Amino acid sequence: MPIAEKRLILKNLDEPGYTADIECYIKHGGYESLKKAVKIPSAGLINEVKVSGLRGRGGAGFGCGVKWSFIPPASNKPILLICNADESEPGTFKDRQIIYKDPHQLVEGMIIACLAVKAHLGYIYIRGEFPGGAKILERAIAEARQKGFLGKSVMGSGFGLEIFVHRGAGAYICGEETGLIESIEGKRPNPRIKPPYFPAVLGLYHCPTIVNNVETLCAVKHIIAMGGSEYARLGRPNNTGTRVYCVSGDVVKPGYYEFEVGRITLGELIYDVCGGIRNGNRLKAVIPGGSSAKILKAGERYKIKEKMPTGSVFEREIGLEDIVMDFDSLAAVGSMAGSAGVIVMDHTRDMVAALANLNAFYAHESCGQCTPCREGSLWMQKITSRIMRGDGREGDTDLLKSVADNIAGRTICAFGEACSWPTQSFVTKFREEFLAKTGAAKEKNSEEGSL
Repeated sequence: MPIAEKRLILKNLDEPGYTADIECYIKHGGYESLKKAVKIPSAGLINEVKVSGLRGRGGAGFGCGVKWSFIPPASNKPILLICNADESEPGTFKDRQIIYKDPHQLVEGMIIACLAVKAHLGYIYIRGEFPGGAKILERAIAEARQKGFLGKSVMGSGFGLEIFVHRGAGAYICGEETGLIESIEGKRPNPRIKPPYFPAVLGLYHCPTIVNNVETLCAVKHIIAMGGSEYARLGRPNNTGTRVYCVSGDVVKPGYYEFEVGRITLGELIYDVCGGIRNGNRLKAVIPGGSSAKILKAGERYKIKEKMPTGSVFEREIGLEDIVMDFDSLAAVGSMAGSAGVIVMDHTRDMVAALANLNAFYAHESCGQCTPCREGSLWMQKITSRIMRGDGREGDTDLLKSVADNIAGRTICAFGEACSWPTQSFVTKFREEFLAKTGAAKEKNSEEGSL
C-alpha cells in the first residue's frame, strides 16, 4: 500500500477543472492567508515562520525565518525580495509545475513574505527556458493588482507593493543567489564574494535583499494559514513541513509527489510510490537531491547515529532503501537533500556515460570567474569524453578524482562543489567501471601500436 501524500502545495495542481486564473484560486481559498497576514505585524510574521522551522527548499536548506531576520533593523535603504524561479538543477521540476498550474499560490506567498520583511518591491527571476511560465506569472500579477492584493495599498493596509517578473537568459549559475542578483542588475552573473556581499546586507542594488525559492515562498502561505506551531508538527524535528520530491529516471511512475519531510524512506518512494524499477530491472544507484548531489549506490551499507528518547545515541547500519528523505538523514550518509530531485538509475546504466553527461553540462554552465572551476570543469569533461571515445589513458580514473578534489572548496560560490561532487562520488562508488573502460582503452592502444 503506497504511503499517503500530504499535499499542501500540490493540493490543487492536478485537480480536474482547476485553472491558473485568480477566480478559480479564490474559489479554492486563495488569498485567505494574505487577509490574515495583513493584520499581523512584521515581527509576528517572521516569528511564525521561525517557529514553523521551515528550511529553504531551493537546495541549501537554510532556515527561512532566520534568513529573514538578517535584514538590518536600522537600514536606511529600501528592502527588496526576490523569488528564485531559476530552476535549472537537472532532475528538478517542481517549481515549474507550481508556476504553470498554480501561479497565484506563489504570488500570495511572495506578498506575505514582503509584508514580513517590509519589502515594497519584489522580483520573480525566472529561467529563460520558461517563456510560458513568465507570461502566466505576469498575468497572475496583473490579476492580483486588479483585485487590490498588490499596488499602493495591499488590501487597504496602506502597505504599497509591486512585483515584477525578470526573465533570465538560461544559465545554471543564475540559481546562485548573488549571481542572480548580478543578472538582474544587467551584468554577467558572476557570483559575489561573501562576505561582504551577504544579500540580506548588500544585495540587489546594494540594498538589503532576501532571496527565496518558489516552493519556500509557497510554504509561507500555508504556515500563516495553519500557524507556525501546527506546521512544525508536520515532518520531523529540524525537518518540518512538507517537501515536493521530483522523481525521474528508471522508475515505473516518474513524477512529482509531496510528503511530510522525513516521513518517507528512499525505498518507499521508489517502490511504493513510483511503482519500482521499470522493466523489472534492478536498482543500481540514486542521486537524491538534483544532479549536483553525491550519488548513492545500491547494496552499500551506511552507518547512521540515532538519538533515543532517553538522550542516548546509538549507531546502526542501514541500506540505501532505508535512508530517510530529509535534510539531516541524507547529509549523514554523505549526500544531500538539495532540490529534492531524485534521479533513479537501474543496473543497465553506464556510470561512466552518466558522469560524462553531467560533466559536459557543468563545464558548459561554469561562469568562468574562478580558475579551479573554469579550468577544472572543462578538464573533467575532456577526461570523461575521451574515456567514452575509447581513448582513455592509464591513470585517468585517479586523475579525474584529483581534478575534482582540487575544485571543491576553492571557488567563490558553491558551483565548485556542484560540478566536483558528482565526479568525486561516481569515481569512488563505481571505480571498477572507470578502470574497466580505461583498461580496455589501454589494451586497444597497445594492439594498435603493435600493428
